[in-house]
Amino acid sequence: MRPQQRLRRGLIILASIIATGTIGYMLIEGWSFVDAIYMTLITITTVGYGEVHPLTATGRIFSIFLIVGGVGGAVFVLSAFVEYVVEGKLGTTLGRRQMKAKIAKLKEHFILCGYGRVGEEIARTFSEEGVPFVIIDSRPDNIAIAEERGYLYLLGDATSDKLLIEAGIERARGLVAAVGSDVDNTYITLSARGLRPDLFIEARASSKETETKLKRAGANRVVSPSSIGARRMAMLALRPAVVDFIDTVTYRRGREWQMENIAVGGNSPLVGLTVEAIRHRGKAAILAISKKSGKLLANPPSEAIIEAGDRLIIMGTKEQLTALECLCEGGQT
Repeated sequence: MRPQQRLRRGLIILASIIATGTIGYMLIEGWSFVDAIYMTLITITTVGYGEVHPLTATGRIFSIFLIVGGVGGAVFVLSAFVEYVVEGKLGTTLGRRQMKAKIAKLKEHFILCGYGRVGEEIARTFSEEGVPFVIIDSRPDNIAIAEERGYLYLLGDATSDKLLIEAGIERARGLVAAVGSDVDNTYITLSARGLRPDLFIEARASSKETETKLKRAGANRVVSPSSIGARRMAMLALRPAVVDFIDTVTYRRGREWQMENIAVGGNSPLVGLTVEAIRHRGKAAILAISKKSGKLLANPPSEAIIEAGDRLIIMGTKEQLTALECLCEGGQT
């Protein structure tokens, strides 16, 4: 039983004993409510004061049972209260230490700033994809929800350099600024960029003007949920089959075919090979190549050469994607 439940049950029992004692003295001795409840309280607390009025034999027998039950109830409440205070504080302290220890072990993770409606959906997607992440939010209610769902979290202001460092920004794969305030997202972006000049930063914006400011602050990608939602609705109306296909290979659980983007490392055996050679070797379909120059080659020709720093957008089974990712990172299959 939790300390809170134990304390709540004890208080209910004690209140019941006090009510029983008060009503009993009123019925047995014919006392007023004030005299009856006063006698009940001094009896169960055993303070040693004298009787309010002389008791009858029946009243004394009732007092004996009231003392036994009342003292037992009071001791139960006191022990439950001590347990609640001690274990509650101790549990909170230990929980925070364990949380910090787990966060300290994270590598190549995402820092999610803000756990509102947008942040909650982002966290759910990260969790489904098996991507490590830690949440930063200043609202205790949101943190309580994150804790219930088993996510790693830090309570505080995400614009704080200290909190970003505690979240492991120096080891992070990227940061997502999804706070409801554009001003806060801008400050978060500035702080993160100052701490990690090479960090991938994605930020939420509510207007075109904010998008420009966020990019100036250092965001690699700026997303407007309202614009994306409207664009998706339009695409569903115009090209529903295309949207269904993208959803199938991107979001649906248990999907056989998946899409991924993989960077080609300098030590990769794929460097210098043609797209055709990689298709035969890795089996996965190469849908596009994002060149390190920024140029995007959609449906690249078979004779296109892969260079170090290129990013491949590929589609295939999980096994095919894993094999090709190993090659891109410099491994062998």
